[in-house]
Amino acid sequence: MSQQVLAAQALEAFDAVVSATEGFRSRAGQRLMAEQVARTFSSATLGKVDEESGEAAPTRSIAVIQAGTGVGKSLAYCAPAIALALARGTRVLISTATVALQEQLVNKDLPALAALLPQPFKFALAKGRGRYVCKLKLDRLAGTGEAEEEGEDDLFAEEEAAARAKRPRHETEARIQFYSTMAQTLSKGAWDGDRDSLDTPPEPEVWSPVAAEGASCTGKHCPAFSQCTYYDKRKELVGAQVIVANHDLLLSSLGARVLPELDNCLLVLDEAHHLPATALDQFACSMDLSRITWIERLASRGLRIGALLEVEEIADIPKHSAQLRQTLQDLARIVMDVYGAQLKSQPSAWGPARVRVPRGELPEPLIAPLGLLAASAEGFLDALRAISKALRAEMRDKPDEAKRLSTLYAQIGMLAPRLEELHATAQLLLQDAPEGTVPAAKWFTLEVDGDFIVVKAHASPILPGTTLRNHLWSAVRGAVLTSATLTSCGHFDFFLREAGLHGDEATTTLEVPSPFNYAAQGTLIAAETRADPKNAAQFTTEMVDALLHDIARVEYGALVLFTSREQMRQAVDALPTAMRSVVLVQNALPRTQLLRRHRERVENGEPSVIFGMQSFGEGLDLPGRLCESVFITKLPFAPPDDPVGEARAEWLRAVGRDPFSELVVPATAIRLAQWVGRAIRTEEDQAHVYCYDKRLVRTSYGQRLLKGLPPFALEQRAPL
Repeated sequence: MSQQVLAAQALEAFDAVVSATEGFRSRAGQRLMAEQVARTFSSATLGKVDEESGEAAPTRSIAVIQAGTGVGKSLAYCAPAIALALARGTRVLISTATVALQEQLVNKDLPALAALLPQPFKFALAKGRGRYVCKLKLDRLAGTGEAEEEGEDDLFAEEEAAARAKRPRHETEARIQFYSTMAQTLSKGAWDGDRDSLDTPPEPEVWSPVAAEGASCTGKHCPAFSQCTYYDKRKELVGAQVIVANHDLLLSSLGARVLPELDNCLLVLDEAHHLPATALDQFACSMDLSRITWIERLASRGLRIGALLEVEEIADIPKHSAQLRQTLQDLARIVMDVYGAQLKSQPSAWGPARVRVPRGELPEPLIAPLGLLAASAEGFLDALRAISKALRAEMRDKPDEAKRLSTLYAQIGMLAPRLEELHATAQLLLQDAPEGTVPAAKWFTLEVDGDFIVVKAHASPILPGTTLRNHLWSAVRGAVLTSATLTSCGHFDFFLREAGLHGDEATTTLEVPSPFNYAAQGTLIAAETRADPKNAAQFTTEMVDALLHDIARVEYGALVLFTSREQMRQAVDALPTAMRSVVLVQNALPRTQLLRRHRERVENGEPSVIFGMQSFGEGLDLPGRLCESVFITKLPFAPPDDPVGEARAEWLRAVGRDPFSELVVPATAIRLAQWVGRAIRTEEDQAHVYCYDKRLVRTSYGQRLLKGLPPFALEQRAPL
């Protein structure tokens, strides 16, 4: 079937869904987006291509689509993509950044579409393994609340063990009861083993000991395999034509066969503006130079299990283990010799002290120990791989001993990722940047844990585009990237560079404007202060006074967005008594409870004002009276002390480029557009957006930021 016929059929499927949806009004922008999706996916070559036998090189096709709020982008990509996938005998992989959008797709959008498309399809949600419970771990902990014996079941990190030792008896008993109840609920089938489906998802400290992990999982050899939630969910993925995942899982599972192969599926990246930051997080690494007793435990386990299996490669484990411990101690000492004065002089109230390595050029004394560390870690890992291989062979040959062998496998697997992280961090720290290439960001941190000083080493790539080009786009054939905020200051260039698609001939861009009449529906009030926003103390005092004056007039729902916890704390402290009952502060309640209370108040005709930070600045859908006003306390520039951002700015300056204009302003423009986007959610909404940062209207870069915002009616207000 030709590309044109495939695209036409996909668009017909979209049109049929729109016409069959009761009360749904046709939107020109939505259809324009659907056309682009159909065109993109119909032209991509899928599957293996044997170029040596004369087959043409595969055609890659990628569309970057900014779809304004209200376009209805999920239907615009789902209907044509699914119709095309069914026609081509392939699958659709949809990746999002937030759980909220995943839930919307799986619980609302895809079921509605399945009822309307003529050809049936199945869909499933893919989550990382760590979102599911490990039944073996849960059974171990349900009886005692702890692991039973060090020799058999001590599967905890040393800092977790230390935390357990400090835990009051009543807390330990409560945890035992929690795990026991969890195990009973699972065995009765009243819970599916998914952390997110618990009524109150547990804190990470409580969940971590029972979470499934790839490194300690023996798969089909596990005695609990037939009851494993994670593998049950994996089976659902196998039979699904549409899989919903997230950006973290997409990038972490590249090459791991957890998700459909990217050269043989249709990939949709929604909330795509998050992709570059996710890539940096995914490929960054760090290692603890101070807490190192786990190495001895791993060596002991490796020797004991390797001896049982007669693995010859274990002979060098004692040497590698001793060398690793000594080298880490040496590195910690050298870091403190070189950077100790800087690290100790920093206040500890806001997290670990941090010092970055300028230009990524490590001091000479660190280079030899890091090389030794990388070599020892590699040798140790080779021995562990040999043990794991032998264990898997033993499991295959002796299924009746699966439980014992699975426990042995888990004992090594729980600690092996730390060794892998040591190896990866040492390698990235040692990575040189010849002239003309981009250095990695490298930094060290110091924090105090009780009486213990913890020194850590960190490294990260600084250009997400390069990382994505090498690891993701080299494998993808057909993709659509979409979001309401992909242009920055009116252009796609910044996002294309960040995403690794700038200059890619397979990539096309499309901007689909929102159907909303922003000039009639909204007003942007530039409320200036006398103080310069760069003078934090004076500005915050003046801004809080203006904010309190404005929110006192809120009749229904409002959202106040802060750029720092300290700024939000000062605003909370300044609230008059009468207003305290009106304000809901982020983290004072779980997010779902806070939003529920906000909705209840507004529905009862009462005012309700949410105080929040970055995570409340996007993905929050509060239509109508739920959010009639958005207050932006300050332009949302990224924190100035981010080591990756610092390293990148330093590199840009070194090559004669301006990091503020090229990096800071475009990134802020996307963030600001997201924040402003909380105001108008439907064609009936009326809202005001207040910004107290006079730089928005008083600077040239502020004018650039304004170009990236919806065309609200603009009002300028002099200082109160």
